[in-house]
Amino acid sequence: MFFNSLTFAVFLPIVFILYWFVFNKTKSSQNLILIVASYYFYSCWDWRFLFLLVFSTFLDYYTGIRIEKSENEKSRKFWFWLSIGVNLGFLGLFKYYNFFASSFAELLNGVGLKTSPFLLDVVLPVGISFYTFHGLSYVIDIYYKRIKAEYNFIDYSLFVSYFPLLVAGPIERATHLLPEIKVKRSFNYEQAKAGIYQFIWGLVKKVVIADTCATYANAIFDNYPSMNSLSLVLGAIYFAFQIYGDFSGYSDMALGMSKLFGLELLRNFNYPYFSRDIAEFWRRWHISLSSWFRDYLYIPLGGSKGSKYKQVRNVFVIFVVSGFWHGANWTYIAWGFLNAVYFLPLLLLKKNRNNIEATRLQWNFESLNTVFHIILTFILSCIAWVFFRAKSITDAFLYLKGIVTNGNFASQYLSNERYNYELMLLIFLFVWAEWNNRFKEEPISGEYSTVKLALCFIAILSLGTYSDYKEFIYFQF
Repeated sequence: MFFNSLTFAVFLPIVFILYWFVFNKTKSSQNLILIVASYYFYSCWDWRFLFLLVFSTFLDYYTGIRIEKSENEKSRKFWFWLSIGVNLGFLGLFKYYNFFASSFAELLNGVGLKTSPFLLDVVLPVGISFYTFHGLSYVIDIYYKRIKAEYNFIDYSLFVSYFPLLVAGPIERATHLLPEIKVKRSFNYEQAKAGIYQFIWGLVKKVVIADTCATYANAIFDNYPSMNSLSLVLGAIYFAFQIYGDFSGYSDMALGMSKLFGLELLRNFNYPYFSRDIAEFWRRWHISLSSWFRDYLYIPLGGSKGSKYKQVRNVFVIFVVSGFWHGANWTYIAWGFLNAVYFLPLLLLKKNRNNIEATRLQWNFESLNTVFHIILTFILSCIAWVFFRAKSITDAFLYLKGIVTNGNFASQYLSNERYNYELMLLIFLFVWAEWNNRFKEEPISGEYSTVKLALCFIAILSLGTYSDYKEFIYFQF
């Protein structure tokens, strides 16, 4: 059930009515209806994996309590590593087993030992990376005594399985969401109105920007050997906006609909394509994942402290693991490695914390320098996205080589319903809207008039329905 589907357009109002008008007497009844809705939502993908979600939820709930009640460190460590091991074991089995088995077989074949790997014919459970990380952060925080264990199973189950964030995040923390879940919510008209605006703006990002860009990006990447240099450049740009519109659009819809239920989720995107360097980009892109790896991997490894060797090691570890988290393919690892290479000079020159505050241009020499760095950062990101999108590392290098060697920068018509210049105009208008909104608390604030809201719907109907691409990219992760 996609957020941009007619089925969900029926599902969401029903849950909203039941939540506020039927099960609104107590906090427990509110949470219970959201759990039922969440389990139904998840079962629409594949009901068989619902048992895996319930098992993972119970595992972390129980081990969290056992860790807190343990009277000695040996017992605490046992329950802690049991939860970590089982969670990562399931994630590794479903998501990475075939990758490791195939890679090992290729290695053996490369040295003359012919072998055929045993591969699992299983579907990746949707959202497994996200709800696994919810549980991991909860157990880790209990082990290090940052939080207390949650004894109410209904409250904890909702924290793990809350349907707006269940299949593609943002990755929530127990320290943030559980306190909201543990109190009864009252309907707030202004909060609900802001949620509707944010949901619609996310829908525009997904249906109008991402899906339209996907049509061109797919055509170009699938036929890159026959494309000229300009088309290859545009293909990389289109994919950059496709993945941003797709994932940030999903996050806006998740945050927006959550406001309808009186719950505030963590912000996941903060206009990353206006970043002035790669370090700032990663503070603004997929914030919940970046901060998760920072707090639970990078800092425990030593972070930016210690010798230069350890600092460099930690940077490559966190970026390569981040790439591998996205999928079992060498292209994702290459994408993470390349971002580490981008980040390294900033770390070594101690400039990785230079651009903390958002930029406000005054249109002088300093502003021109800022614009240059924004464009440069975007170009570097687009190059990295080529590896993320390509089917193999070889394809990625050939794609980039084609940009340099094909040599023809004349316009090239693609055999689908729209021309490149229409899409470029659409992207320009989108960038302009994002630039004007970058200092606002909400992606689309309540000051937007009914006319502007109507324009969003017109854009969805006139542009979005033309595309056949409806799925969200991040559902595969």
